[in-house]
Amino acid sequence: MGSVKLQLPLPKNVDGVTLDPNPDWSFDALLVELNSIEKKLNGSSKFPIPFTKAKSRELSASKNNSRRGFIMQVSDDDMEDLERDTKDEVGDHFVMGGKRFACDEIYLSDSDHSEEGLGIELQHDLMDKVGLVESALSELAHEHQLTIAEEMRDQLSALEAELMDENEKLASTLERVERNIEAQREMNRKFDMQYQRKIAEALDDHLTAVQRDHEHRSQIEERRIRDDAAREEAKRKEKALQEEKARQEMIRAEAKVQARLEAERVEQEKATALEAERKAAKEAAAAVEKKASESLMNAPSEANKVPKEVTSHKHSAGNTIRVSENAQKLEEKRLMIYNEIASQNEALGLGSNKAYRKYEMEIARRIRTITGTKENVRVKADELIKLMSDPTCPQSISIAMFAQKVVSLCVNPTGSFNSAVYAYGRVIVLVTSKVSLAMDVLIGELNKVCIYAVPKYIVYSEAAFQTKEAYYKAIGYAEEDGKIESTDSYVDRLSAYMKLYGALVQTEVEGCQNLHGLREGWAWIARFLNVLPANLYTAAALQAFLEMAGFALHKRYKTQFRKMLDIIAKDFLTALKDRGDAKLNKVIVNIRNYIESNQFLKEPEGWRLRSNLESHNFTPESDHQQQYGYQQNNYYR
Repeated sequence: MGSVKLQLPLPKNVDGVTLDPNPDWSFDALLVELNSIEKKLNGSSKFPIPFTKAKSRELSASKNNSRRGFIMQVSDDDMEDLERDTKDEVGDHFVMGGKRFACDEIYLSDSDHSEEGLGIELQHDLMDKVGLVESALSELAHEHQLTIAEEMRDQLSALEAELMDENEKLASTLERVERNIEAQREMNRKFDMQYQRKIAEALDDHLTAVQRDHEHRSQIEERRIRDDAAREEAKRKEKALQEEKARQEMIRAEAKVQARLEAERVEQEKATALEAERKAAKEAAAAVEKKASESLMNAPSEANKVPKEVTSHKHSAGNTIRVSENAQKLEEKRLMIYNEIASQNEALGLGSNKAYRKYEMEIARRIRTITGTKENVRVKADELIKLMSDPTCPQSISIAMFAQKVVSLCVNPTGSFNSAVYAYGRVIVLVTSKVSLAMDVLIGELNKVCIYAVPKYIVYSEAAFQTKEAYYKAIGYAEEDGKIESTDSYVDRLSAYMKLYGALVQTEVEGCQNLHGLREGWAWIARFLNVLPANLYTAAALQAFLEMAGFALHKRYKTQFRKMLDIIAKDFLTALKDRGDAKLNKVIVNIRNYIESNQFLKEPEGWRLRSNLESHNFTPESDHQQQYGYQQNNYYR
């Protein structure tokens, strides 16, 4: 009879629980192990247990015997084998009900025992004789063990089936989730495409509306521009018609004024000729009388001096004015132009018409706000040219206003005058390059208030001037409240006039012609040294002129200018020193220092325009030469 090997048809390990039934266990130990396995399965299983015992197994052991037996039944085949081996023991029954054996020592496991050893042990145990009670208990224990093993196999099969089902459900669930995710993604993609399509359509509609609105606005703007252009054209035509009428009226008025001025000039020339003859006769008589008195006083030196002066300037009326012939002709020409403009402006109502007051204030404001910067000079020149070209105001009036306001800058000059005087000169050159008549009127105004700008000198004579005050008024002293100003005040104002004149003649602007430039400055200094005497007034005028124009004159004439300075140092300064006047010491020192220290080689302060008000660096010479070039308006570049 072969050995019996119990083997579970399930995996040996499920969820960490080792399945290894041991038939050799006691019944209580088997119950305890089964309860432990159930608890482990219930506690560690990831899936719900399909069955749960409400009550643990309670099979108690026998009172007399702690070990339990089991009943073994032998089949017919086994009995046949047994009959062949034991012929002596033949029973009436072919199948025995089974004997009860105590199998406490039998160990059923999966260990690798040989069938022979197991057969010997089983044969030995089966051959043991046991009692009826023990056999029943053994059979009962065996049946119970089989029942429990069967239940375990069923539970394990159910658990395996449950696990497989759960795995299938999980796989199905995961597949379903993947399908849902993919469907959701596809739906999201569709929604995104639909949303983007809606956005694109909305944007297209918006852009279409914006374009339509822009076209509508453009049409409205074009209509408005056309309407404005039509209105402006109508206004321009109307204004042109009014200007043409005003110009025709002005031409007729100017023609009348010109005829009247011509008649007055003829009369004035006649009166001047008569007055000159009368003065000449009076001066000749006075000279003869003076010569006779001087001869009686034995003063031959003085007697010789007076005829020499008279001979040198015999063209001057009454021999009281010292001026070169060319300078006098130029002065008379400018004076005639100045008087004609003044008469014409008077006929146009310059003093009585309040409408011209606005232009006078505008011109004065532009001139007062001139500073030594490029942009300021350019802007002010443009504004002044525009004001002087305004057809609503006669140009002769605006020219006279311009000349008066520029010259008035020298009255009571402030501390900023010296730094801005070169800027004044540049503005004058720019303006007069477009309005040439303004230069003659300006120089005429300057000669009127400062005779040394001619240059001209009036000699004091008791025969020509009854009092000293009359002589002071003739040479340019100002009178205020019936009192003549002090000599210091007069000399300061005289210096300011000559600084303005010196700054004007030395100004050179590329693209613009200076109608009174360096050539006139060179002629002035030559006439000055040839004609004018050396005194406080002429020395102050010469010093101011050299400080302003000496640098430019040296750049142009170089050696000739140095020779001119040598003449000043030898003759003019010596004549000043010979006068022995303490008031002349300061001016003598200043002129001598200017010549000996070569200040004419140094660029004067303010000679270069600054690029802006905050900068302390002057512009390069190339910028200075090009700062007033022609631009799109044909007088700036």
